[in-house]
Amino acid sequence: MDQSRLLNVDALRGFALLGILSVNIWLFADPYFASGVNNPRYGGGLDIAVRFVVALLFETKFYLLFSFLFGYSFTLQMAAAERAGAAFRPRMLRRSAGLAVLGVLHGCLLFYGDILHLYGLLCFLLLALYGRQRRAIEVAAALLLLAALMLAALGVVLLLGGEGAPDLKPVFAKLAAFHGEARSTQAYITGEFPSTVALLLFGQGPSAFAMFLIGMAAGREQLFARADALRAWLPRVLRLGLLGAGGAVLYALASELAPGGAMVIFATALSVLTAPFLTAAYVAALLMLFDSRHGAHVIAALAPMGKLALSNYLMQSLVMAVLFTGYGMRLCDALPPIAVLALVPAIYLAQMALSAWWLKHRTYGPAEWLLRAITNWQWLPQEAGAQPPSR
Repeated sequence: MDQSRLLNVDALRGFALLGILSVNIWLFADPYFASGVNNPRYGGGLDIAVRFVVALLFETKFYLLFSFLFGYSFTLQMAAAERAGAAFRPRMLRRSAGLAVLGVLHGCLLFYGDILHLYGLLCFLLLALYGRQRRAIEVAAALLLLAALMLAALGVVLLLGGEGAPDLKPVFAKLAAFHGEARSTQAYITGEFPSTVALLLFGQGPSAFAMFLIGMAAGREQLFARADALRAWLPRVLRLGLLGAGGAVLYALASELAPGGAMVIFATALSVLTAPFLTAAYVAALLMLFDSRHGAHVIAALAPMGKLALSNYLMQSLVMAVLFTGYGMRLCDALPPIAVLALVPAIYLAQMALSAWWLKHRTYGPAEWLLRAITNWQWLPQEAGAQPPSR
């Protein structure tokens, strides 16, 4: 397989990490984030603008890109098993279990909003459908529609039942835990993780699995290896992004103007249907950039991040925990939104440099090495300076 196409997959994965960080950092920095109430300490015009931009460009979009690439990588794992002459299903069962365990540890110790456990669990479902994915796109569309309908039904229930005053006790509990000692931070994170698991399964599970299926279908067609055919479609996909942009605007407005009401639930339901178009437009724009005269430099910058995506995802949580919780500096609720947003490129660029340096000395990131050892059920040495093909 053309290694430049595989580098494109790594580069897309590296870009996805930027969006994931841009959303997750608020769960550390702002105790009011996702509480149904905007932070009263930061209600100025600039604060509102920053929250609006984050909701518009990042929220509900980048976990879809990550999920699509996970599904695409599923087919790369199939190809790797075939090259190694190994049975695919046992390898993926071990990989799924390893991912789920890593996710649970991550969710209990660092970040209760972990998505790795969800990917591990959904991968078991993907394996159950292994060999019967001929109508993957139709099933994915049905899942997205089902997720939107469930959210819309929830919005109707809230609307008919009346919208009471938001409960701020969780906000104060989080603030107290993150401003306390490391022990209180860890206890809070562990306590929040089980309820977050249920929320993610309901709120993101159907959409994530739909994107798994779409990514797997794209991988079966070797989408990123068919450069000429793909190039002709990119402008059309980019235009389709206008559908996603419309839904994103409505979602961002509802998130800022009515964060705790039925309106934001309805807007989220609409976003479930439209966000994949905006995510696809992001991919198209990046692939067009990769194909430009500056593309090689962009790929060279992003691909190391993507090759170490698992390690970088975990590292982001560690850095944010040190910055904002009792594990370190306790800056939760201490920074205005513009300062929080400014931390995103600072953390990301530092990771970019560290990833490039690491791959000059090691083949795999520490988390990738561990997951690969579990997948192959073999203790593997870290080889210095080697550059393996993308997973």
